[in-house]
Amino acid sequence: MTIRVVVADDQELVRSGFAMILAAQPDIEVVAEAGDGAAAVDAVRRLAPDVALLDIRMPGTDGIEACRAISAETGCRTVMLTTFDSDDYVYEALHAGASGFLLKDVRRDDLVHAVRVVAAGDSLLAPSVARRLIADYTSRPAASAVSSSARLDVLTARERETLLHLARGLSNAEIAAALVVSEHTVKTHVGHVLSKLGLRDRIQAVICAYECGVVTPSPEGQPSPASPAQVRKAPVEDRSAG
Repeated sequence: MTIRVVVADDQELVRSGFAMILAAQPDIEVVAEAGDGAAAVDAVRRLAPDVALLDIRMPGTDGIEACRAISAETGCRTVMLTTFDSDDYVYEALHAGASGFLLKDVRRDDLVHAVRVVAAGDSLLAPSVARRLIADYTSRPAASAVSSSARLDVLTARERETLLHLARGLSNAEIAAALVVSEHTVKTHVGHVLSKLGLRDRIQAVICAYECGVVTPSPEGQPSPASPAQVRKAPVEDRSAG
């Protein structure tokens, strides 16, 4: 299946460069280029692409506002691009509904990979962005996580385990191996987690896991379980039924 993409950036050379990289791939078609957010939203509405690649800083309607409109009105998924490695932009983009966040110095192969990942329904953050998110949660008071943990009461024990593994960055195949179930079962659990918690995608699931204290960053900046009680508040289900 061909992935249809709209590329939006107010700098023509940058926009054309990204478009050329993507268009050179046999499974990607760049259906439109846009110089600002308003033009990007219009192109998405008219052409119904799979992915919109949006620069955050654009004149008039910026990338965040465009992302918000695209996420609310269409099924197109968005990847945000910026030269500014700033927490504020990350959080604004994620709350606007972005499924990916990359810096403009991204390597050619990583850009292509990000578009494919997002088009497939998954999410992606640049490594430096992920590290910033973890560092931010490390600095937050523990009480906020405790007060948020009640949000997870709607999840079954197996769904809590799935959320834990999502927060660790495991793929569906890796989660399946950890839980000793099929990938199809994992996809079902992931779908239930997103639906019950009102989350758009795996990125928001990871953020939720940190906010609710399911995982806490270790000194090395990697996620680790907060405590068994926070992950499993009910008896673990029979794995043979999963």
